[in-house]
Amino acid sequence: MYQFTSESVSRGHPDKVADLISDAVATHLIDKNINHRAAVETLVTTNMVTLAGEYKSDKFDKVYIDKLVRAIVRDIGYEQQGFHWENLNVYNELHGQSPDIALGTDDFGAGDQGLMFGYACNETENYMPSAIHYSHRILQRLQEERQSTSWILPDSKAQVTMSYEGINKPVSIDKIVCSTQHEDAVDIADVRVYIEDLIRKEITEYDLSKTEFLINPTGRFVIGGPDGDTGLTGRKIIVDTYGGYAPHGGGAFSGKDCTKVDRSAAYMARYIAKNVVASGRYKNCTVQLSYAIGIKEPTSIYIYADGEVRPALTKQIQGMLDLTPKGIIDKFDLFNLDLKRTTNYGHFGKSDMPWEKTDLWT
Repeated sequence: MYQFTSESVSRGHPDKVADLISDAVATHLIDKNINHRAAVETLVTTNMVTLAGEYKSDKFDKVYIDKLVRAIVRDIGYEQQGFHWENLNVYNELHGQSPDIALGTDDFGAGDQGLMFGYACNETENYMPSAIHYSHRILQRLQEERQSTSWILPDSKAQVTMSYEGINKPVSIDKIVCSTQHEDAVDIADVRVYIEDLIRKEITEYDLSKTEFLINPTGRFVIGGPDGDTGLTGRKIIVDTYGGYAPHGGGAFSGKDCTKVDRSAAYMARYIAKNVVASGRYKNCTVQLSYAIGIKEPTSIYIYADGEVRPALTKQIQGMLDLTPKGIIDKFDLFNLDLKRTTNYGHFGKSDMPWEKTDLWT
């Protein structure tokens, strides 16, 4: 018996506010044009949003982007004194892409060097590890509850500890941690009862009678969001992927167009891994891809499934898929993707994303 823990964060968490702004601005700059480029970084803090990064696009408009940033913050729900969409100072320091980088990417070579991982397992219906799966579920349910419960505010986090009897054999949920921002007038005891009941109704796959619940363990959580804690793009890469259950190459996704293999190749690696497991060949699969800036073909591909490296499967996959950045972009139609759809509750495990299809052997 052993335990494994993963966490997720809400769309109102400061780092996710930054990620969503970056993805919104990048989607605007790309404008479904395969020749456009974007790499947008965002910092959010008390009544301030700062944008930095590079673009190659004819859609750059400071006035429009200012309005876009405020619309994102308003949609998330921030109208508090220390972070209000109307009163924000928005600093836009975006500038044109370096021509040196353009030399490598105009012809759809990889936008940078790096290594990317994909993973899948048979623990859940969406082929995701259990701890991150249920952490996302808790916060998605909490977001739904916000629509009709005014005292629940945007910033929240969840953490789930699973107990296992063997690899990919979860048997129970040992602990659930959930902290949510709330209105000042609400009693913490009421918050704890309400949120625990909400979680128990959401997670019915396991008997939670012996599960330890830690709801708002510090007590008061009124000051939240970017007013309580600075947020930055790309600081929730483990939340975005597999909750630490699989390796991570280190590159963030949000704010980047899909010539950046940090993003597009991670999607392809997940597609390969999920299809391997969904085909019934193996119970779990880890895929690594690596690239060099300006070079189209990957510098390596590695597949590890059910405890062994699988060279024959690797060779088969190389013959079945175009693993160049352009090949990945075309397969998943990535320049027509609204990047905001990917930002929250993980980039993987969502049935409506093209890299989640299980059609490789059909």
